[in-house]
Amino acid sequence: MSNLLKAATLAAALGFAIPTPAAAQNYPFSPGNYTEVSMIDIADGGGLQYANYLATEWRKAQEFAKAQGWIISYAVYGNYNSRPGEPDLYLSVTFANFADAAEDERRNAAYREHMKRNDAQMEAESGDRAKYRTVMGSFLLREFKFK
Repeated sequence: MSNLLKAATLAAALGFAIPTPAAAQNYPFSPGNYTEVSMIDIADGGGLQYANYLATEWRKAQEFAKAQGWIISYAVYGNYNSRPGEPDLYLSVTFANFADAAEDERRNAAYREHMKRNDAQMEAESGDRAKYRTVMGSFLLREFKFK
C-alpha cells in the first residue's frame, strides 16, 4: 500500500492540471478511475513459478480487495514484443479513489487476517519471489472520461 500513498501525493500534484471549475465548463473530460501498473521482469526459468504465484496468492488478494469494494478490477498483461530493458509483465489494479491513512491501516489489517499472515511473513515471501522476479517500478494512470 505504500505505493498507493506515493501515488496519492502524485495524483494530488497532478490534480492541478485539471481545469478549475469555471474553466472546466468547456473541458471535454471528467476524471475517472485510477489504474496502478506494476512492471515485472521475470528471471530466465522463473516464468512458471511466478505464474503460479499470480494465479494463487496474488489473485486471492485481488479478489479479496475487489469483494471489499477497494478495487474495481485487476489484470495481468504480457509484453510479447518487449525491447531490451522493458518488463515481461504488467500487473494492473484499477480503483476509484485513495484510502485515507486510517482506512489504509484498516485495510492492511483486514488483508493480513484474510491472508493469514503477518507483516514479517509477507515480507519474507516477497523476498523469496525476488529470486525469480524483479519489480522494475510502477506508474499511475487516471482515466479521463469524455463528457
